[in-house]
Amino acid sequence: MKRLGLIGSMLLLLVLSACTPYNLITEGAGGIASAGGGTATTASLPNPNKEVDYSGSELRDIYFAGGCFWGIEAYMARVYGVSDAVSGYANGTGENPSYEDVVRGDRGFAETVKVTYDPKRVSLEQLIAAFFKVIDPTSVNKQGNDQGIQYRTGIYSSNAADLTVIKDAIAKEQLKYDKKIVTEALPLSNFYLAEEYHQDYLEKNPNGYCHIDLSVVQDVNIHIDAAKYPKPSNEELKKKLTKIQYQVAVLADTEHAYSNEYWDQFEPGIYVDVTTGEPLFASADKYDAGCGWPSFTKPIIPEVVTYDEDHSFGMTRTEVRSRAGDIHLGHVFDDGPADKGGKRYCINSASIRFVPLADMDKEGYGDLIVVAK
Repeated sequence: MKRLGLIGSMLLLLVLSACTPYNLITEGAGGIASAGGGTATTASLPNPNKEVDYSGSELRDIYFAGGCFWGIEAYMARVYGVSDAVSGYANGTGENPSYEDVVRGDRGFAETVKVTYDPKRVSLEQLIAAFFKVIDPTSVNKQGNDQGIQYRTGIYSSNAADLTVIKDAIAKEQLKYDKKIVTEALPLSNFYLAEEYHQDYLEKNPNGYCHIDLSVVQDVNIHIDAAKYPKPSNEELKKKLTKIQYQVAVLADTEHAYSNEYWDQFEPGIYVDVTTGEPLFASADKYDAGCGWPSFTKPIIPEVVTYDEDHSFGMTRTEVRSRAGDIHLGHVFDDGPADKGGKRYCINSASIRFVPLADMDKEGYGDLIVVAK
């Protein structure tokens, strides 16, 4: 019994010390903190890829080594277009390494995450750019508080074309640093899955150690290209829009309060420009302002709206217009929730179209699922 207890204790210590063999881990009110400084983030962020159907996609693989694979796996799994991310050991010597073998460092394996992705949803260049947001590429065998050859940074592939993309991306990244980037760009020589307790570690242990800020992924996933939403001609709009939509969106009229389509709707999803389809507002930012029109604390990203000074009806107000469609959306006021920035975007239902969360991917808005919850 004593021996079994000792073995159990040793296994528990091994799990707790995984990814941080050189640092004491202490638990406090703010979560798990490392002795080297910094507080781990949780894995409670939504994963937009769980809402995406990847069946029928021609998926590809790329391998990222960026320090402790717990955090890299959780982070890359949340980048839109990634269908799967698994932890393992890559580019070492010998076969079937265990975690203990890797920790010793004498076999040269790197903690690595195999990322399977849909190139139609996310490019290799975008994945690499996302990776560089959460690592220090100039640090030798060290990321966060973790030190050792197993924590070196690298991007590995068995595809020659991918390696060219990787090297070009590293050269571009180098322009941001004075110190030399040491991130490897090498062919993948081998990859072995890590033990089961390492897989989805931060999903199983939401307050577990993580050397990166997982919230960065929200910025990674949000990019809206205005060029994808060309403005229709006035003749096309007259055919496409209803009478009230044309009157409000194009002629800058205002619909009646409390009798418009979305004033009291709070289902998860996004609201897009009724003329172009450009994403404008998210349900997560919608609230009941008591005014009878849809109210939001902010647009999805600042760039999707523009502002004009409006002196109609003897008042001075700030008009909100859509970027791509250049249509009248409504007005913005300074009486919104103080804890959300203090803005109230008072928007006409006739100028926007709601896309439910369940329909976002099939309508081409899957990369914005993360903002709709």
